[in-house]
Amino acid sequence: MRGLKVESEIFIPILYKGKNLGGQLRLDLLVEDLIIVELKAVEEMIRLYQAQLLSYLKLTLKPKGVLINFHCENIRNQMVSLVTNEFAILPKE
Repeated sequence: MRGLKVESEIFIPILYKGKNLGGQLRLDLLVEDLIIVELKAVEEMIRLYQAQLLSYLKLTLKPKGVLINFHCENIRNQMVSLVTNEFAILPKE
């Protein structure tokens, strides 16, 4: 609605030290080619979901990720925002 470029279900290869390990991961949403949004609908947010998002951020070199759980009364209470070192080098505009 705000004119942002949003891609869904983006597949990324699993790389380790520059070598493709043969699998793929799937990002739920990629906003403006900068922010990864991972969507969940679970009763309890566990640390594994944050680790998953952090792995996606590191593999794609994206600066920011947001984890959102829709299985709750207030989404704001169930959102987790993560940033990587790539965030620090973004322009300050």
